[in-house]
Amino acid sequence: MDLECSRDGLMYEQYRMDSGNTRDMTLIHGYFGSTQGLSDELAKQLWMVLQRSLVTVRRDPTLLVSVVRIIEREEKIDRRILDRKKQTGFVPPGRPKNWKEKMFTILERTVTTRIEGTQADTRESDKMWLVRHLEIIRKYVLDDLIVAKNLMVQCFPPHYEIFKNLLNMYHQALSTRMQELASEDLEANEIVSLLTWVLNTYTSTEMMRNMELAPEVDVGTLEPLLSAHVVSELLDTYMSTLTSNIIAWLRKALETDKKDWVKETEPEADQDGYYQTTLPAIVFQMFEQNLQVAAQISEDLKTKVLVLCLQQMNSFLSRYKDEAQLYKEEHLRNRQHPHCYVQYMIAIINNCQTFKESIVSLKRKYLKNEVEEGVSLSQPSMDGILDAIAKEGCSGLLEEVFLDLEQHLNELMTKKWLLGSNAVDIICVTVEDYFNDFAKIKKPYKKVRRWDLPQSLPSEARESRLLSLATCAAFSCTACA
Repeated sequence: MDLECSRDGLMYEQYRMDSGNTRDMTLIHGYFGSTQGLSDELAKQLWMVLQRSLVTVRRDPTLLVSVVRIIEREEKIDRRILDRKKQTGFVPPGRPKNWKEKMFTILERTVTTRIEGTQADTRESDKMWLVRHLEIIRKYVLDDLIVAKNLMVQCFPPHYEIFKNLLNMYHQALSTRMQELASEDLEANEIVSLLTWVLNTYTSTEMMRNMELAPEVDVGTLEPLLSAHVVSELLDTYMSTLTSNIIAWLRKALETDKKDWVKETEPEADQDGYYQTTLPAIVFQMFEQNLQVAAQISEDLKTKVLVLCLQQMNSFLSRYKDEAQLYKEEHLRNRQHPHCYVQYMIAIINNCQTFKESIVSLKRKYLKNEVEEGVSLSQPSMDGILDAIAKEGCSGLLEEVFLDLEQHLNELMTKKWLLGSNAVDIICVTVEDYFNDFAKIKKPYKKVRRWDLPQSLPSEARESRLLSLATCAAFSCTACA
């Protein structure tokens, strides 16, 4: 500063005496030529300290205070020289230095580098790369702002508004980084992670609402990290991907369930002894997981996902109905297979009631008001499809009974029967055996009913079978009766 003052004083006096004498001005400037290099070296040292200001303020705050004092001193000299310029028109070389402005530029660049440098992984190396990246950002930004609020403000003059400026720098750097992430080809789970962080985590007590930042940080004054347009595009992408995923998951779940239908072992039973398969549990567990994820982002998205699940459920049940019909038809072509056809058909019927109950439960849990309920209930009703599946299944089971009994029923009231036949005993045992299986059908599909023979039978055959059953009952077959 002494060298600069001497140089600037001599040059000012020379300017006053003979402003047009460039030779003498050049001579003075050359004599003090190394002064500018010394100033530049000093600036480098200042910027180095400022780049590490968040560390320096904790380890050696006096060093940071010295840097700020030097910058403030140069700012005063700049102002004095600019005031004199208005009167004389003279400005010494290298002025104004604008070190305060450069200081904020250095701090802004440092903040940007800190945010960008938090990505330690890629999708190829770690599927949770974005979650880790966002969590590191959250921790770093929160820690940095707490340090700035509690320590750095003590090292800067109040009119620098250092905390306010740093807050704006971090917010802008985060917004830029979120825009970069949003422009990448994100997977569905990554979109959820990003939107959850941007829309919820950032403004929560885990970050900007943290008590240690109050009252200086007012979340209500912060601009959104992502524009409404970008958020809308991300949500559209997410819903499109989720739709494809749900369709694929439902298809896979049904294919897996169909493999169980041909097993040699009976299906598992619930705590009440009713046959069932794992299909309803798998489907609604998947729905629950996606709804819970959507609820983390917003209520609106949660409602959209619920409507999507119900729409896809409606389509899925149509496929389920077709597959159950094919299962029945394939069995009728070779009644020896599958070995546990009756038990799995009962499980399919029971699944219909489980599906009904699960749909009601899902709506009750995720619909909070009548408006949302109206949106959801406008979807095609699934109860009719489920009842049709169950009704077809029950008819198929009754048909199975009569196919087994047909030969023995035909023996009744014949010469062979009069001469001695065990047809009635076989009928009784067969019906009792089926009755034990049918007892494992859930209400309302298990109910006391008349012998409702399959409508596919010709009227003559239906009348013949009803007559045979009545005859069998007349001969004290209690199981048939």
